[in-house]
Amino acid sequence: EGRQKETAMPYKLHFISLGCAKNVVNCEQMMSLCREAGHTLTDAPEGADVAIVNTCGFLSSASEEAIQNILRMAELKAAGKLKKILVTGCMTQRYGEDIPTELPEVDGILGTGSYKDIVSAVEDVMAGKHPRYFGDLDAPVDEFSRVLTTPPWYAYLRIAEGCDNWCAFCIIPKLRGKYRSRPMDKVLAEAGELAARGVKELIVVAQDITRYGTDWDGQHHLADLLEELCKLDFHWIRLHYLYPDQMDGRLIDVIAREEKILKYLDIPLQHCNDDILRKMNRRGDRAYIENLLDTLREKIPGVVLRTSLITGLPGEGEAEFECGHIRRMIHYIHAMAGELQQDIKPAFWPEMEAAQQFVFTRLPGCGYLVLRREGEHSYSTWERTTGRRVTLHVARRPEDAPPGFQAQDAVPVCGLYVFPQKDDEKSPQIAAVSKKKSHKKEAER
Repeated sequence: EGRQKETAMPYKLHFISLGCAKNVVNCEQMMSLCREAGHTLTDAPEGADVAIVNTCGFLSSASEEAIQNILRMAELKAAGKLKKILVTGCMTQRYGEDIPTELPEVDGILGTGSYKDIVSAVEDVMAGKHPRYFGDLDAPVDEFSRVLTTPPWYAYLRIAEGCDNWCAFCIIPKLRGKYRSRPMDKVLAEAGELAARGVKELIVVAQDITRYGTDWDGQHHLADLLEELCKLDFHWIRLHYLYPDQMDGRLIDVIAREEKILKYLDIPLQHCNDDILRKMNRRGDRAYIENLLDTLREKIPGVVLRTSLITGLPGEGEAEFECGHIRRMIHYIHAMAGELQQDIKPAFWPEMEAAQQFVFTRLPGCGYLVLRREGEHSYSTWERTTGRRVTLHVARRPEDAPPGFQAQDAVPVCGLYVFPQKDDEKSPQIAAVSKKKSHKKEAER
């Protein structure tokens, strides 16, 4: 902190944030630290002293996106339009030993335990040094102010860091450390500041928000937190993500009772076959999942459910892939091919390569595949809104077609509603509503 106040020369800094909402929060914190130290934040990398690329490294596609952005900054650096490049985030935490040799254009790197060192790293690279900061992944969550980069009507509220689930296919605990809940008073203070700034939709995020507070006393405290958040001046409160095995009756009752909490629940199920779930090191079984979904639909009328499913793990044939009843209860499904990741190597690693051929047959091109509920339920969520008046948050108001989001649309996962306006009226008409795909996509579950 002392070095932040002793900055001899302000620098122009450009930030690029890639990946999930939690990464956005980390980037906003780094931007705030740099601005408090006297540096200037620029909208474009051209002419900046340092470009900071905050990366995702959860999937190979995310690392590829990060590398592309780094190489784009390297081209500007070679052309004399940018002086230095710093790389932060999950990709550096995962491949920190390789980046200096594979990407020599990079001047310094910070792991996910060292966001607080961004000001020191900026000063180091501008002094000709090559900093390598890798702090304690299990340290308490940093409490810093933020420079909001989201549109003024919504903002993320990160309530915890890390993960204790240790799913066999996932590297997040290695990249982000053990689960650490932020103190409730800190969370509520930040939420109050966001409400005072006019934020209308608060998006509560963590790798697993349902585990909030369990690292304090073994008890679940998300319901307590939500009750307090609902007392603040928000119009909507959205929850990302709710792990199925951590959802208890009190939490479901609070979600059902509180009007501000959107009845849109993102619950990563990952699979519905008992044997595959065990291999994934997931808790619960198909019967538990079906009972949970039935309970949610019974206690929360009109609830919209979204999930992600992973396919291509060993032992998965057509019978294991069949999740018909569960799919009929879900409105959004992201189906994703399991990846061969050399630094995870679960027990079933030797079988993974053969299983991938099955995936390519089922999901051409792999990647993310958006499905709708099947058969007679297909598109029923959107058909129900035809001819009805619905509440939208308007994202922007260009003259041609202002897009907005309704309660069933999560930013930036789902689409935009675009409602045309008549030539003789200035206000948009909500009667005719069409669905447009969002230009953003989800990078990590």
